[in-house]
Order: sequence, then structure tokens, then C-alpha cells
Amino acid sequence: MILALLSSVLDAAPPLVFAAVGAVLSERGGVVNVGVEGMMRAGALAAAAAALVMPTPLAVLVGMAAGATLAALHAWLSIRWRADQVVSGMAINLVMLALGTFVLEAVFNSPSSTPSITQLPLWLGHSPLTWLAFVLPLVVHFAVTRTAWGLRLRAAGDKPQAVAAMGVNVNALRFGGVLLSGALAGLGGAALSCATLDRFEHHMPSGLGFMAVAAMVFGRWTPLGAAGAAVFFAFGNALRISLASSAPQLLEYVPQGVLLAMPYALTLVVLSIQGAKHVAPTALGQPYDAELR
Repeated sequence: MILALLSSVLDAAPPLVFAAVGAVLSERGGVVNVGVEGMMRAGALAAAAAALVMPTPLAVLVGMAAGATLAALHAWLSIRWRADQVVSGMAINLVMLALGTFVLEAVFNSPSSTPSITQLPLWLGHSPLTWLAFVLPLVVHFAVTRTAWGLRLRAAGDKPQAVAAMGVNVNALRFGGVLLSGALAGLGGAALSCATLDRFEHHMPSGLGFMAVAAMVFGRWTPLGAAGAAVFFAFGNALRISLASSAPQLLEYVPQGVLLAMPYALTLVVLSIQGAKHVAPTALGQPYDAELR
């Protein structure tokens, strides 16, 4: 049971890890991104649809491009037009919720899922995206903490006027962070439809985008912290599946809905325990004004 639980965690963690680390890049630059859920949904749908006509590894890149496209829209509204960043992100979530259902019915004549596709090949018993989920947070951590680009991105979220005084384009930095965030959210969605399952289903990503944002907050807006929190939340989801499969008699005493709610309840408990002890970027959610000093 323990080995099966660990294996389930390895399969469930990548979508959350990718999306949570991506959210860090956007918010460290100063742009709130609650549209991760919609970007994951776009990535999952685009990757599954593309995998019907091209090799699955290339379809995953299409999923990343779909997430980045929505992120570009979010960045354009938030940075160029100074729209409310939370409203923009929620609008993306709602649009993708409706658009995904429309595409399933209009293109695939199905209200529930796309046709089955060829999953990504397995490496050592798991998808290549599983192993990438271990490496990516380390790479992003190095980029954010040890490179000039990472220093400027973090400064854009804390002291954007100081970055502008150095002759660096603050809006370009922020735009790049949001684009990377969307690409990684799209990768997380593609992992769901091309690795975890072999199709896109109408309920994807089932709140994982919001859980990824919670993991980012719990991880204190750091790549490694967000990845660790994402794995922790994935453990809660894997535990639910393990209990349902290994102890079916449990369902006689515990309603199925309680088990389904377990990972989300765990998210709320963790955030409530953390309370107000957070280190959000100082200028998070504040449009940059070049005239301020």
C-alpha cells in the first residue's frame, strides 16, 4: 500500500508542481495570477486535441503554447491596460470553463471527453514529466536567485521604480514572468491529459489550478517552497485514491464525497494554519506607474 501510495504521488504531483512554480514566476514579478486554472484547462485541451494528429511529445508543447497564449492575454489586460488582475484571471477561468465544454460538443461530439490518445512513453515506470517535475523547481530556483534576470524579476515585484532607475523595462519583465507562468500552467494541464490520463475530460483540471495558487502561497512565493507544497497536496489526493482502492469497505462508513473533498480540505487547513505569516512581494497586484518615484 505504501509503495502504491508513493507511486500515486509521483503521478499526481507534476501538474501541481508545474502550475505552482509557474505562478511563482508571475507573482514574483508583481502580477497576480489566479487564472492558472483556466490556463491549465487550455493546456490540457490543446494537448489532447493536438495528440490526435501529431506525436504526443509535440502535443505537450502545443499545450504549453495554449497556456502561454492565455497568459499573454492576462498580461496585456493587467499590464498594458491596468485591469484588475484578480478579475482578469477569474475571467480567463470562466471563459475556459465554457470554451472547453463548447469544443467538446462542437468538435468531438461528446459532452464528456475527447477520444483516447497515445500517452507519453514511460521512463522508469513513470512519465518523463514526473522526472521533469523534480528538476524544474531547482532550475527555476537557480534562475530566480542566482541570475541577473531573476534579481530583476524579483525587484519588479518589490521595488519596480528601482528597476526602472537602472534602465530596465519593468513591464517587459512582468510580461515575461506572466508568459512563463502560463506556459508552465499549460504544461501542467498537458500532463493531466497526456500522462495522468489519455484524454481530456470536461472536468479538468478540477480545481488543481486553485490548489497550485495555494501551494505557491504556502511555499512563500519561492520555487522550491511551492513545489514542496504541491507535492504535499498531491499526497492528499493520492491518499484519497489509495484509501478508496485499498479499503473499499471504508465507503460503507465514509461518504464518497468526503474522500473527494479530502485534498481540498487539506489545502484549506494548511492555509488557515499558516495564517497571515506570508512574504508576498511588496508591489504584488499594483500596476507599475512610471511617473511614481
